[in-house]
Amino acid sequence: MTPLAPPVLSESARVLCVICIFLIPWAGAGISLVNTGLGRSRSAAHAMLTALCVMALAAIVTSVCGFAWQGYLGRPAHTVMISGKPWNWVAGQPLFLRRLDLDGSPASLAACFAMLSAGLAAVIPLGAAADRWRLGAACASATLLAGCTYPLFAHWVWAGGWLAQLGVNYGLGRGFMDAGGSGSIQALGGLTALAIAWILGARRGKYAPDGSPAAIPGHHAIFVLFGCLVAWAGWLGLNSAGAILFAASAPGNTILIVVNTTLSASAAALAVAIFTRLRFGKPDASLTANGWVGGLAASSAGCASVVPAAAIMIGMVAGAVVVLAVEALEFWLKVDDPGGAVSVHAVAGLWGVLALGLFDRVPGAASGQWLAQLVGVATLIGFVLPLTFGLNWLLNRIYPLRVAVDGEREGMDLYELGAGAYPEFATHSDEFMPR
Repeated sequence: MTPLAPPVLSESARVLCVICIFLIPWAGAGISLVNTGLGRSRSAAHAMLTALCVMALAAIVTSVCGFAWQGYLGRPAHTVMISGKPWNWVAGQPLFLRRLDLDGSPASLAACFAMLSAGLAAVIPLGAAADRWRLGAACASATLLAGCTYPLFAHWVWAGGWLAQLGVNYGLGRGFMDAGGSGSIQALGGLTALAIAWILGARRGKYAPDGSPAAIPGHHAIFVLFGCLVAWAGWLGLNSAGAILFAASAPGNTILIVVNTTLSASAAALAVAIFTRLRFGKPDASLTANGWVGGLAASSAGCASVVPAAAIMIGMVAGAVVVLAVEALEFWLKVDDPGGAVSVHAVAGLWGVLALGLFDRVPGAASGQWLAQLVGVATLIGFVLPLTFGLNWLLNRIYPLRVAVDGEREGMDLYELGAGAYPEFATHSDEFMPR
């Protein structure tokens, strides 16, 4: 079966895919817990409510128009001829999932997958914008992601778009490959987080006049660590369902996917724990948690096509790049990212995309696979990031994204929701606020 041919799923493959899709919301729940725990206590309820709202909006927007732009292999799409070769740019399906039989067909399973994975991508930026992103603005931004940037890139990768056609048109391996979404979900969500963090600016009190950053610790380490375990369950479903739908993976290959996903996350977390133990004298819980999720993000692209030893290597490198990226963003680039979303999802996700080109074990894969993966990374950084920044910049001009100064000082819970997450405890210390 070629990567551009619509897959023919057996009954067992469909049942397994449905079960795996049902696990995907746990990935969003886990990331939400991590984001909430790494934020401040006076914004905890706001963080969780915002996560719920953006996932709900992403599902609705995907059903209204997102899947119409994304499509699926073998379904109608708009192409242009370049040098005598057809290049597939965007799907051409009806809105509101019309003419799509929701009967367990591969296309209907892909639509369900899209509704949930778009929500996961929309939750990722919340970590970078913690403690200062208005609920309404986050929902508007999630609408742009689910209705524009996510389905467009997902079509290019998973629905026979031009990135997937790189193998057919230019002989670059099997074209751009991303079974579980290291690029299409993780890197896209992480780059959106970077754009939002740039537009919002740092939290008040994060940087001193001389530019040195202040440590603003997360309020609930248990949320963070428990969120890692919850996300793990979701990722097993995410990677398995994605591999079945978009990489023609056989049901029996799910065991390899589970092993690779687990090994990558485990290696990343242990690498960070050891590194922080050697550097600081004690392991850092929040960085180790970020390493775990970074290993999950990096595992997704090649989960079905690398050997377990390679998955361990991918995870170890993911853990290292997460720590280095956290420091680079905070100290050098002055990007205030409380949840580490840019490092964990964008940087580790991009590494996972490149790692598939390095460690791919599929027989017959041409040497051009690495170049195909590189083209995908360049597209994410050179097109998706500017597009995302531009859309959210325009949104900010119409509907300001950042909460008022009083709201940040009072806390997002009281200011936007009228009640705190922990009413019986003091949660409003001003130790990090400028005098």
